[in-house]
Amino acid sequence: MTGLISLFLGFGFLLLGFMGEGGHASALVSWTPLVIVFGGTIGSLGTSFTPKQLKNIGRILKVAFTRKSADLVEVIAYLNHVLDKVKKEGFLSIEAEVDEEEKMDPFMKKALLSAIDGVHPEELRNMLEIEASMSFKRHKVGAAIFDSAGGTAPTMGIVGTVLGLIHVLGGLASADMNALGGSISAAFLATLYGLGSANLIFLPIGTRLKNLGKNEQLEKEIIMEGITLIQQEVSSTIFIETLKGFLDKKDQAKLEERYLEHVELEG
Repeated sequence: MTGLISLFLGFGFLLLGFMGEGGHASALVSWTPLVIVFGGTIGSLGTSFTPKQLKNIGRILKVAFTRKSADLVEVIAYLNHVLDKVKKEGFLSIEAEVDEEEKMDPFMKKALLSAIDGVHPEELRNMLEIEASMSFKRHKVGAAIFDSAGGTAPTMGIVGTVLGLIHVLGGLASADMNALGGSISAAFLATLYGLGSANLIFLPIGTRLKNLGKNEQLEKEIIMEGITLIQQEVSSTIFIETLKGFLDKKDQAKLEERYLEHVELEG
C-alpha cells in the first residue's frame, strides 16, 4: 500500500509543480503520444519476453504493491519455539499446530511438514534450496520486465516527439502560427510520458521487486538453516547465535531481547 501511495504522491507533486508555474492539467493530456509511448513499450516487451512470462504481470504487480517483507526476528522466534517443543515432545508434537496455521508461510509449512515426515536433513535442504532458487528466479524475471519497460519508455518518448516534430515541420509553410506552439507542445508530451512513466512507474517497481526478492530469499535461507538446526536438536543458545548472523545490528538486538524474555518465561 505504501508503494501505491508513493506512486500517487510522485505524480501529484509533478502536477502541482506544473500548475504552480501557471500550467493547466488539460495541457498534459493527449492520446496520440500515449499510444506511441505505451504501445511501443508493450511491443518491445512482447519481443523481449515470452507470453508465459508476460501473462503474469497482474500477479507481479499484486506482489509489488501488497506483499510485505517478513519480520525476520519473528521468524527466528517462531523457529526457536518449534525447537523447544521438538526437543521436549518430538516432531509429531508440532504436526497439529502446523496443519491448523492457515497464515503460515507456505515455504515454512512445507519445510516443517517434511521434517515431521522424517525427511533426511540433507535431502530436505536440497529440496528447499531448489524451491528457494526457483522463487528467486521468478522475482528476477518480474523485475527484468519492468526494468526493460523503464529503459524502453523514454526512447519511445523521444521517438514520439520526433514523429510529432516531423509532422509540425512538414506543414510549417502553411501552418497557422497561433496553433504552431500548441502542436510543438503536444509533440513534447511523448517525451514527458516516456520519462515520467519510466522513472515513476517502471523502474521503481522493478527495484521494489528486486528488494522483495532479496528479502524473501533471506527469509528462506533462515528457514532452511533453522530447520536443519531443529533436526539436529541443538541448544537454543546455539540456535539463536547461528541465525542471528543473518540479521542486521538492529534486528540482532531485538532478537537478543526476545530470547532473554523467552528464557525468563521458561525459567
